[in-house]
Amino acid sequence: MTDSVPQTDVSRPSALPTANLLQRGTAQAVVDQNSAEYLDAIEEEWNKKVDVEVETLVDGMVDLVGLASIGDKDKFCVAQESFQAQSRAESMVRAANSLLSITHSMKLLLLLSDEAQIAHRRDAELKVVKEESEKTKKEVAALLDELLRQRESDQNIS
Repeated sequence: MTDSVPQTDVSRPSALPTANLLQRGTAQAVVDQNSAEYLDAIEEEWNKKVDVEVETLVDGMVDLVGLASIGDKDKFCVAQESFQAQSRAESMVRAANSLLSITHSMKLLLLLSDEAQIAHRRDAELKVVKEESEKTKKEVAALLDELLRQRESDQNIS
Protein backbone atom coordinates (compact mmCIF):
# COMPACT_ATOMS: atom_id res chain seq x y z
CA MET A 1 0.00 0.00 0.00
CA THR A 2 1.17 3.52 -0.62
CA ASP A 3 1.48 6.06 2.16
CA SER A 4 -0.84 8.95 1.42
CA VAL A 5 -2.12 11.87 3.41
CA PRO A 6 -5.84 11.62 4.22
CA GLN A 7 -7.87 14.03 2.12
CA THR A 8 -10.58 14.65 4.73
CA ASP A 9 -11.03 14.81 8.46
CA VAL A 10 -13.75 12.14 8.41
CA SER A 11 -12.71 8.85 9.94
CA ARG A 12 -13.54 5.87 7.79
CA PRO A 13 -13.48 2.24 8.84
CA SER A 14 -10.66 0.40 7.12
CA ALA A 15 -10.04 -3.23 6.40
CA LEU A 16 -6.87 -5.26 6.33
CA PRO A 17 -5.04 -5.07 2.99
CA THR A 18 -5.87 -8.71 2.26
CA ALA A 19 -9.57 -8.24 3.04
CA ASN A 20 -10.27 -5.82 0.19
CA LEU A 21 -8.58 -7.53 -2.73
CA LEU A 22 -11.83 -7.77 -4.69
CA GLN A 23 -13.05 -4.31 -3.68
CA ARG A 24 -10.25 -2.09 -4.95
CA GLY A 25 -12.57 0.00 -7.13
CA THR A 26 -15.05 0.73 -4.35
CA ALA A 27 -12.31 1.60 -1.86
CA GLN A 28 -10.90 4.14 -4.30
CA ALA A 29 -14.36 5.65 -4.83
CA VAL A 30 -14.72 6.19 -1.07
CA VAL A 31 -11.33 7.92 -0.89
CA ASP A 32 -12.26 10.22 -3.78
CA GLN A 33 -15.28 11.58 -1.87
CA ASN A 34 -14.88 14.74 0.13
CA SER A 35 -16.20 15.07 3.67
CA ALA A 36 -19.52 16.63 2.68
CA GLU A 37 -20.29 13.92 0.12
CA TYR A 38 -19.33 11.18 2.56
CA LEU A 39 -21.46 12.62 5.35
CA ASP A 40 -24.38 13.14 2.94
CA ALA A 41 -24.15 9.48 1.92
CA ILE A 42 -24.17 8.39 5.56
CA GLU A 43 -27.14 10.65 6.29
CA GLU A 44 -29.01 9.20 3.33
CA GLU A 45 -28.24 5.69 4.60
CA TRP A 46 -29.66 6.53 8.05
CA ASN A 47 -32.75 8.07 6.43
CA LYS A 48 -33.32 4.92 4.38
CA LYS A 49 -33.06 2.74 7.50
CA VAL A 50 -35.61 4.87 9.33
CA ASP A 51 -37.93 4.95 6.30
CA VAL A 52 -37.85 1.16 5.96
CA GLU A 53 -38.70 0.61 9.63
CA VAL A 54 -41.47 3.21 9.66
CA GLU A 55 -42.91 1.71 6.48
CA THR A 56 -42.88 -1.72 8.15
CA LEU A 57 -44.79 -0.30 11.12
CA VAL A 58 -47.36 1.40 8.89
CA ASP A 59 -47.88 -1.67 6.69
CA GLY A 60 -48.22 -3.87 9.78
CA MET A 61 -50.83 -1.58 11.28
CA VAL A 62 -52.79 -1.47 8.01
CA ASP A 63 -52.70 -5.27 7.83
CA LEU A 64 -53.80 -5.63 11.47
CA VAL A 65 -56.74 -3.31 10.89
CA GLY A 66 -57.65 -5.28 7.78
CA LEU A 67 -57.50 -8.56 9.70
CA ALA A 68 -59.71 -7.21 12.46
CA SER A 69 -62.86 -7.32 10.35
CA ILE A 70 -65.88 -8.95 11.95
CA GLY A 71 -68.02 -11.29 9.94
CA ASP A 72 -69.02 -14.88 9.36
CA LYS A 73 -65.79 -16.81 9.64
CA ASP A 74 -65.08 -20.46 10.14
CA LYS A 75 -62.48 -21.76 12.57
CA PHE A 76 -59.82 -22.19 9.87
CA CYS A 77 -60.17 -18.57 8.73
CA VAL A 78 -60.04 -17.32 12.34
CA ALA A 79 -56.92 -19.40 13.04
CA GLN A 80 -55.30 -18.20 9.82
CA GLU A 81 -56.03 -14.53 10.62
CA SER A 82 -54.80 -15.05 14.17
CA PHE A 83 -51.47 -16.36 12.85
CA GLN A 84 -51.20 -13.46 10.39
CA ALA A 85 -51.92 -10.96 13.17
CA GLN A 86 -49.24 -12.49 15.40
CA SER A 87 -46.77 -12.47 12.53
CA ARG A 88 -47.49 -8.80 11.75
CA ALA A 89 -47.28 -7.86 15.42
CA GLU A 90 -43.89 -9.56 15.72
CA SER A 91 -42.55 -7.76 12.66
CA MET A 92 -43.84 -4.47 14.08
CA VAL A 93 -42.07 -5.17 17.38
CA ARG A 94 -38.83 -5.88 15.48
CA ALA A 95 -39.25 -2.63 13.52
CA ALA A 96 -39.91 -0.67 16.71
CA ASN A 97 -36.82 -2.19 18.36
CA SER A 98 -34.79 -1.33 15.28
CA LEU A 99 -36.02 2.28 15.42
CA LEU A 100 -35.13 2.39 19.09
CA SER A 101 -31.65 1.13 18.25
CA ILE A 102 -31.30 3.72 15.48
CA THR A 103 -32.30 6.56 17.81
CA HIS A 104 -29.84 5.29 20.43
CA SER A 105 -27.06 5.23 17.82
CA MET A 106 -27.95 8.73 16.67
CA LYS A 107 -27.88 10.01 20.25
CA LEU A 108 -24.43 8.51 20.71
CA LEU A 109 -23.24 10.07 17.46
CA LEU A 110 -24.50 13.44 18.62
CA LEU A 111 -22.96 13.10 22.07
CA LEU A 112 -19.61 11.94 20.74
CA SER A 113 -19.45 14.41 17.86
CA ASP A 114 -16.98 17.24 17.72
CA GLU A 115 -18.76 20.09 19.51
CA ALA A 116 -15.97 22.53 18.75
CA GLN A 117 -16.48 22.05 15.03
CA ILE A 118 -20.25 22.52 15.42
CA ALA A 119 -19.73 25.70 17.43
CA HIS A 120 -17.17 27.00 14.92
CA ARG A 121 -19.53 26.30 12.01
CA ARG A 122 -22.40 28.02 13.86
CA ASP A 123 -20.21 31.07 14.62
CA ALA A 124 -19.06 31.26 11.01
CA GLU A 125 -22.64 31.11 9.78
CA LEU A 126 -23.66 33.78 12.30
CA LYS A 127 -20.84 36.01 11.07
CA VAL A 128 -21.94 35.58 7.45
CA VAL A 129 -25.56 36.36 8.34
CA LYS A 130 -24.51 39.51 10.25
CA GLU A 131 -22.37 40.65 7.32
CA GLU A 132 -25.24 40.09 4.90
CA SER A 133 -27.58 41.94 7.26
CA GLU A 134 -25.24 44.93 7.47
CA LYS A 135 -24.79 44.95 3.69
CA THR A 136 -28.56 44.87 3.18
CA LYS A 137 -29.06 47.67 5.72
CA LYS A 138 -26.54 49.83 3.85
CA GLU A 139 -28.25 49.10 0.52
CA VAL A 140 -31.65 49.97 1.98
CA ALA A 141 -30.27 53.19 3.49
CA ALA A 142 -28.72 54.17 0.14
CA LEU A 143 -31.95 53.48 -1.71
CA LEU A 144 -33.94 55.43 0.87
CA ASP A 145 -31.55 58.39 0.60
CA GLU A 146 -31.85 58.30 -3.18
CA LEU A 147 -35.64 58.17 -2.97
CA LEU A 148 -35.77 61.09 -0.53
CA ARG A 149 -33.41 63.18 -2.70
CA GLN A 150 -35.62 62.54 -5.73
CA ARG A 151 -38.68 63.57 -3.74
CA GLU A 152 -36.99 66.81 -2.54
CA SER A 153 -35.84 67.66 -6.05
CA ASP A 154 -39.37 67.02 -7.40
CA GLN A 155 -40.84 69.33 -4.72
CA ASN A 156 -38.25 72.07 -5.43
CA ILE A 157 -39.06 71.94 -9.16
CA SER A 158 -42.81 72.37 -8.63
